[in-house]
Amino acid sequence: MENKTAGHLSAIITILIWGTTYISTKILLYDFSPIEILFFRFTIGAIALMIIYPYRLKVTDKKLEFLFVCAGLCGVTLYYLLENIALTFTMASNVGVISAVVPFFTAVLTYLFLKDEPLRVNFFIGFVVAMTGICLISFNGTSNFQLNPLGDLLAVAAALVWAVYSVLTRKISHYGYNTIQTTRRVFFYGILFMIPVLFLFDFKLGLERFTNPVSLFNILFLGLGASALCFVTWDFAVKVLGAVKTSIYIYIVPVITVVTSIIVLHEEMTWLAAFGTILTLTGLFISESKINLKNKGEWANGYTK
Repeated sequence: MENKTAGHLSAIITILIWGTTYISTKILLYDFSPIEILFFRFTIGAIALMIIYPYRLKVTDKKLEFLFVCAGLCGVTLYYLLENIALTFTMASNVGVISAVVPFFTAVLTYLFLKDEPLRVNFFIGFVVAMTGICLISFNGTSNFQLNPLGDLLAVAAALVWAVYSVLTRKISHYGYNTIQTTRRVFFYGILFMIPVLFLFDFKLGLERFTNPVSLFNILFLGLGASALCFVTWDFAVKVLGAVKTSIYIYIVPVITVVTSIIVLHEEMTWLAAFGTILTLTGLFISESKINLKNKGEWANGYTK
């Protein structure tokens, strides 16, 4: 029971931090390109994890090493690149809504490849309710929504890639290694795959830019908080709760974004956004609840918890 509580707290802490990272990223984009921010934050994160837990992870199983390679490619390199590129072709509101599909993809992939978490009716009901709330928050009564096929497809691809990362993380957790060590190994491969991409996006080191206290603070926040800490807490939550239950917390990200915008940017909370927030939290509660609906809420014949 204590582990489950720690898992839920870890997921909440992760989402609270990830929900505010857009501010730091937005500030850094004045002086840094998206790929530069990505490289610096994960390099700082990897160094921090090495200092915190300097013990080498000894892996003799080639299958596990392959899982680390795939997790680094999906969770670090591909996900952030796809999302950043998507933002250049479509609106942030579109990407925000599409990103919330992650729990659905995660549930399906987990059931297909791991079969250790049943698909329950309340998960799908909660998904529909939460998605309705997220749409209200993201578009906020405006008529700005428009399909941008390339950007929207890239955002869908990013959501699918993160779902794959969650499933891989769950699989890696079955080996019983220390979460900091496994996260560090994932970062290593993520940065390795990122290096060839740096040359395609005109990357420059430009360390003098960090003499600006604002830039230094924000990159440290992304590196130490959003990367080093959050990936460890997220991976721990997946290890304890499972990929599906943890991914459901992604619904809260738009809510955190709205609250942060009000506090930091002094934006106004509209009635539509407030109602969307209530719906999103309700969807989260329904998805996480243990209420058994029709046929015990399970969608697979003979599949029991």
